[in-house]
Amino acid sequence: MHPNETIINTFYAAFQQKNVAEMNLCYAENIAFSDPVFGLLHGDEVRGMWEMLCKNGKDLQLSFGNIQLLDEEYATCDWVAQYTFSQTGRRVVNKIKAHIRVENGIITEHTDAFDIYNWSRQALGMKGWLFGWTAWFQKKLQQKTRIALNNYIEKK
Repeated sequence: MHPNETIINTFYAAFQQKNVAEMNLCYAENIAFSDPVFGLLHGDEVRGMWEMLCKNGKDLQLSFGNIQLLDEEYATCDWVAQYTFSQTGRRVVNKIKAHIRVENGIITEHTDAFDIYNWSRQALGMKGWLFGWTAWFQKKLQQKTRIALNNYIEKK
């Protein structure tokens, strides 16, 4: 197995076990992460996000596969998160494509891409159906999520 594939496998296997310490060992100190819900995060924000999600994701189930090495640094991975969204109690099945950069055996960039409208319909119900596709709603969602993350990090 290629070393870049190994580090990606290690990251997601740790995620399946909610082992945040092991996940963070796969990341560079100045890791850059982005997704449609959190937006762009760096370093300790990224580590705090995974910790918050693992701690709050009581029924989180995760599967991953289809790791594709695109070149010496870039790879993709498909993963699926299934969980109950805590704010509404609604069940979510989120299909995600991760875009990952590995440099010197460690993940330096990680972007998760998924259909935010599909996610918002599942997580938020009618509000998601009506507004989840709008830029205004997506911006408000990111702001709310960032506030929750900042509050979590401050309490640590």
